[in-house]
Amino acid sequence: MRGVTGRLMLLDTASLYFRAFFGVPDSVKAPDGTPVNAVRGLLDFIDRLVRDHRPDHLVACMDADWRPHWRVELIPSYKAHRVAEEHTAGPDEEEVPDTLSPQVPVIEAVLDAVGIARVGVAGYEADDVIGTFTARATGPVDIVTGDRDLYQLVDDARGVRVLYPLKGVGTLQLTDEAWLRGKYGVDGRGYADLALLRGDPSDGLPGVPGIGEKTAAKLLAEYGDLAGIMAAVDDRGSKLTPTQRRRLDESRPYLAVAPKVVRVADDVPLPDVTTVLPRTPRDPAELEVLAARWGLGGSLERLLTTLSA
Repeated sequence: MRGVTGRLMLLDTASLYFRAFFGVPDSVKAPDGTPVNAVRGLLDFIDRLVRDHRPDHLVACMDADWRPHWRVELIPSYKAHRVAEEHTAGPDEEEVPDTLSPQVPVIEAVLDAVGIARVGVAGYEADDVIGTFTARATGPVDIVTGDRDLYQLVDDARGVRVLYPLKGVGTLQLTDEAWLRGKYGVDGRGYADLALLRGDPSDGLPGVPGIGEKTAAKLLAEYGDLAGIMAAVDDRGSKLTPTQRRRLDESRPYLAVAPKVVRVADDVPLPDVTTVLPRTPRDPAELEVLAARWGLGGSLERLLTTLSA
């Protein structure tokens, strides 16, 4: 991560190409009839993001492992419902729509030829790569994701915010601490505790039975953080109801490991990459071949025009 000064934009790339895939009709095809809706949709997303937010640095963060073994060891149900095929020697295969899987290598090749930094690290999710880049950044950070888990990184003092797509990327929810407090009653640091207490079926996190979002927010407002809540469980003079105390007490095994699973890592061994926004393509000849092969047309042209401006 060399010479990062100015605004850094971090893309949760899989989150964005999934959105592009479902948001752009699969009638958008390459000359040979192969769908390229996710490829062209993602290029349009990046073009719009760069035009609207003018980052100085841009990193497409990738899932080298979407379900890391170290998280599954702690909570076996973690993302278990999304496994298409288990592998002992490497990452499990995620259930992905048939016509999306073949587009991912195309996306990677196009990003590389354009010169947009693309970073995935073995044994970690894109969230962890984003968490580590954010921890190391010296300037403001915009995290673009459709995954609310990354709200935990929001930090007004450091200028870290989440841009959450509501409709494409033209309408983004700018998530800062004021928005989080208004919506959830917590700041960025408190969001991970809120998430692990209420659980998240989409990630296979059970949560604490009977403790939903509102109750979790009230407990965090009263006791500060998870450690404070568990201290209140042990303090018979605390204001916890008997049912809350029992449920939290019974959930100790889960609550002992959940923080490591839910909190994004900030110590991933990042490769040494140049993150500065490219003005001209890194490999113009390869890009020309890819554009013709996959019919990238106006989507790629618009992005290259925006980058050169």
